[in-house]
Amino acid sequence: MLASMVPLWDSGRMTGARRRWASWGLAAYLVLAAVVLLSPLSAGAAVDLLVRVVRDGLGLTEFGAGWVEFAANVVLFVPLGFLLTALWSRPWIGVLVALAVSTGAELVQLLLPARLASIRDVVANVLGALLGSGIAWLVLVLVLLRRRSSVHSSPTADGSGLSSGRSASPGDGS
Repeated sequence: MLASMVPLWDSGRMTGARRRWASWGLAAYLVLAAVVLLSPLSAGAAVDLLVRVVRDGLGLTEFGAGWVEFAANVVLFVPLGFLLTALWSRPWIGVLVALAVSTGAELVQLLLPARLASIRDVVANVLGALLGSGIAWLVLVLVLLRRRSSVHSSPTADGSGLSSGRSASPGDGS
């Protein structure tokens, strides 16, 4: 049922506006992600600072740099999953693109002396894209449901709330 909902939202002006902002957002995201992922500069100092704050400030002695890096990789790919799902209304596209981009970035990092490639980074990146795709899918479905309910509940000239003879029953295919 949900799979059939979002393509119905893909008609009209909203699709054009949604695709424009998703395209611009994706372009900005890709530039920033490329700088972060492929930069020869290490984020080690920031990671070390955060680990010290969590260990000393919160008393979580088991907390290590690996947790910070994993969380950062998840967060880095949430926008990719979100924007690709907003652009194409297909969550799996964002996840597959994240897998390809992440794998490619890790392969490139094998060539950079200041960077280390890791399969754990690929897993974290795909998890982030999956979260972003899920959030975008939920937003798309909620927008569709809201638009459908406003169409079915808007008053008409006869006061019925139904337009052009369409019924409001769930199985009417409207």
